[in-house]
Amino acid sequence: MASKSLTLGVDHIGLTVRDLNLSRDFFINCLGWIQIGERPNYPAAFVSDGQITLTLWEVKNQNTTVAFDRKTNVGLHHLALRVPTEDALNEIFSRVSRWPGVLVEFAPENLGEGPKRHTMVYEPGGIRLEFDFDPRIQVN
Repeated sequence: MASKSLTLGVDHIGLTVRDLNLSRDFFINCLGWIQIGERPNYPAAFVSDGQITLTLWEVKNQNTTVAFDRKTNVGLHHLALRVPTEDALNEIFSRVSRWPGVLVEFAPENLGEGPKRHTMVYEPGGIRLEFDFDPRIQVN
């Protein structure tokens, strides 16, 4: 059956962060992503893991920044990134939990009864990130 959808999935996700340099460095140096572009005058950086592209936009005025609250703000609740193995999930947690400015919400644990496992952190720019491993999904 042919889809009637007028869209083709996610092109990129734009995230506003407190400090562009801290967030960009987290994705590149901690998670191994690459920078694929930038707009210094905005300022913005475009980073990718080869599957997804994030546009990281720095807040315009640091003095009037409103902290993210997933329970009261409309918009992003969190960004979930799939990882290929449980070992990869544990490695990511080991790296991100030691990264300066990262706030750990919880270490890797079962999602409900499992078998899916996940961990949740806030990266240095304030974005809530979830890393997920699901053994039922085969990743090439």
